[in-house]
This record gives sequence, structure tokens and C-alpha cells, in this order.
Amino acid sequence: MSTILFATSEARPLIKTGGLADVSGALPAALRAIGEDCRLLLPGYRGVLAALDEPREIWYFRDFYGFGEMRLHLGGIPGSGVPVYVLDAPALYLREGGPYQDVNGLDYPDNARRFALLSRMAAWMAGPDSAFDWRPDILHCNDWQTGLAPAYLALAPEWGGRRRAATLMTIHNLAYQGVFPASLVTALGLPAHSFRPEGVEFYGMLSFLKAGLYYADWISTVSPNYAKEIQKLATGVGMHGLLHARRERLTGILNGIDTHDWDPETDPHLPCRYSAQQPEGKADCKRFLQADLNLESNPDAPLFGVIARLAHQKGLDWVLQVAPGILDRGGQIVLLGTGEPELEAAWRELARKHPGRVSVTIGYDEGLSHRIEAAADFFLMPSRFEPCGLNQMYSLRYGTVPIVHATGGLKDTVEPGKTGFVFDTPSAHGLWLAIEAGLAVYADAKAWRRLMQAGMQRDFSWETSARAYQSLYIKLIGERTQAKRAAA
Repeated sequence: MSTILFATSEARPLIKTGGLADVSGALPAALRAIGEDCRLLLPGYRGVLAALDEPREIWYFRDFYGFGEMRLHLGGIPGSGVPVYVLDAPALYLREGGPYQDVNGLDYPDNARRFALLSRMAAWMAGPDSAFDWRPDILHCNDWQTGLAPAYLALAPEWGGRRRAATLMTIHNLAYQGVFPASLVTALGLPAHSFRPEGVEFYGMLSFLKAGLYYADWISTVSPNYAKEIQKLATGVGMHGLLHARRERLTGILNGIDTHDWDPETDPHLPCRYSAQQPEGKADCKRFLQADLNLESNPDAPLFGVIARLAHQKGLDWVLQVAPGILDRGGQIVLLGTGEPELEAAWRELARKHPGRVSVTIGYDEGLSHRIEAAADFFLMPSRFEPCGLNQMYSLRYGTVPIVHATGGLKDTVEPGKTGFVFDTPSAHGLWLAIEAGLAVYADAKAWRRLMQAGMQRDFSWETSARAYQSLYIKLIGERTQAKRAAA
């Protein structure tokens, strides 16, 4: 059994802004289910401590590496019981806004310090100076918010050859890089000599993500195809050279989905339940959703679902361009999401112009997201890039046929013509051709049922992903053990 400290900035159900929280809530539980001792480290945002099962204070720091007074608590994630260490530093985390932004949607000006502390705590717990009996073999870091942790471990001269955890840096989205002024390098406890291209420097700035990618023992990302894409100039977001140079230590492991929460046979959010063998309840889910959202009651209208962050990355401007064609073909569109004000306004206007045909809900509603997945015939996910994506896997499990752009994890999970429709040309025209192909199959009831059932029979459970990470952990622990013997 390995011991793993899973450092992350969000984890469902304690705190969520996106897919990172889903992974952080599910993967550690899946690892524990196959025998690994995986524990989380999470910032103490407002409400997190109160949501923990049986939290207790386990350590007090009068001044932790210059970050001031703080406490460390240990509790469990409700439902799964996964142990969570919560970093209780009220001056940095106890705020009215979200994890990264204030109530007005602006980044907190001290985000560098807030997440440097998270990284520093992860490094301390994974290093030889930790005061705890529980010691991790692996420090598993996630995205830029924990990117300094591998750097802190690698750059601590006083630790020398003493025991420390092996480090794994997982990229969930390379576009978010944690870039801050170079003046913060030494202020955050990094040595001045680390500010160079072979270190934490990124085009004259300090990048938390670059630090993690450079200093981690291994790098992973959330789908095999994305691991290839990020080594290229067009999709590497300035990091392609480093990632290509480290390609022998870069692995793509496809995310899974929570097949307990996302199961049309047992889903408590649905008005009717169904399965691949008995899919009839899906039509009832569609009827109920049409009534709930004031759409025209028409069982034959192809219903297109969209659940997404309203951002340029997601390709929803292309959906707006093809929406008239969908409506002309008798279709309906349901959108749930929030994001860029311009896109929110454009989608609201589309709904205003087409009452009974288009429903737009700005915000996020967990129950509604499940009901859309169950009710829709098609799910549109035309992302310009998508490291992994989860909604296309939810859709397949719910018999909702995805239409996706051939990028990242979308390409890894949707089989063209077998479980969904995939377009290669990143444009509204490419999306429309895939929609037309989908509508042609939708018109053939037998062919459509075969397509739905094929998707519902695919296995995207977290156990497969967890076992892949388990193999990688074993490899890293073996390397660490050999290095220690060689140094002795």
C-alpha cells in the first residue's frame, strides 16, 4: 500500500468551481477503494471546515515559513470518508467570494501568496521535516495552485538526500498557469537562482505551473490525446517546449466519472429512471424537462443539451451560429452555464427570440444538469480544446449522443459513428456537418437506439483511472528507492 498526499485547490462536495473538483473528489476515493492510502490537502475556504465529517485540529503553527499563524485540521469528505487535511489560515482563505475570485469576479490580488502557502504546506508534509507520523510516499499536485510544491521540495538544500516523497504534477488545464510578477520569487521563499528558464521563469514572469512541470519527478495529464497536443506549438500555450523535452516523463491518463452519482437507473434527480436494456424512461425525462423549462411539448423534436462554462474555449459561439439551423430542423436547445458576460447576453437573447424552443439558465444547478443529461437527445460539446471533459462521458452513460470536436479527451472518449459524432474542422461549419450527420441517424429509430445503447455500455468508471495512477505511483516509489540506495 502506498501513501499519497493529494494536494488540490478544490474538491467536490466541499468546494467546486469546475472539473478539478470532480476529479479531486472521486480519484482519491477510487484509489482508497483499491487499497491505497490517499489523503487530500485543501485550503480552508469558508464553509469547508463546517462541511467536513468529524473535523479536529491536529497542529498549530505560530508562523509557518513567514505565512503567519495557522492551524491544520483533519476530517473526512462526507459520503466517501476520504481523509482531508484542511489548511486553516483565515486571513488568506476565509472570504465571501469563491476560491480564486471575489464576489465581483475579480482575482484576489494575493492569490500568489494564498496558493504558495498551499504548496508550501504540501511540500512540508511530503518532506523530511514533517512532524506527522503519517508520511506520504507520493505528493500528487494538481494544476498551478499546487505547482510550487515540487519546486519547494527540489530546491530545499538543507534536506539533501533525506527522505522525501516522489512528486507527480497533473495538468487539468494547461491554459491556467498561475503567472505572477518576478518580484515575488524570493518573497515566496524560492531561491533567486530558480528564476531562470531551467526553473520557475516564464517569459519574464513567475509561473507556478511552470515550476511544477520543471521540478516534478513526473507529469501527467487527464487524457492520452491531450498529452500529445500540449507538446505542440499550437496547443502548448507556451509550455510546449518544456513538455516535449520531458515527454519521457509525461503520461496521459483519462479521467473517469462517478458512476454512482451518474447512473440513470438510480439517479435521484430524475423524474423517471431507465437503463440501456430498458431505455423507455428517457422519453419521459424529456417530456418532464420540456414542461419544467416551458419548451413546446414535442417528443419528436430533437433536443440539444449544453452544460458548460460560457467561455471562448468551449466553442459556444459556434453553437450560436448554428442555432438557427437546429431550430429550422425542428430542434430545441437547452443551455445551463455561466461565464463571460457577452456570451451570457447572447444566449439570453437567443432564448428571448425563440420562446418555447430555446431555454437558457444562467448559473449552475446540479439537479438540472442531471435532468438535462437524461432528457436531451444530443449533447453539444464543440470545445476548441478540452483536456479531458466529463460531460461527454455523462452523456454516453445517459444515452445522450455527444457531438464533439476532435480534441483532447473528447477524441479519446467518443467513437465517430459508434457512440457519437466527431468533427475535425474547428469551426461552426464543422460543427454543423456533425449535427446534420446526427440528425440523419436520429430519423432512423432503430439506428438511433443502437447508437444510444452502444454509448451506455461503455465503461468510464474511476477504477480504470485509479489503477493507472497506482501503476505510476509504484514506478515513482521504485525510482525514489533506487536513488536513495545509490546515494547511500
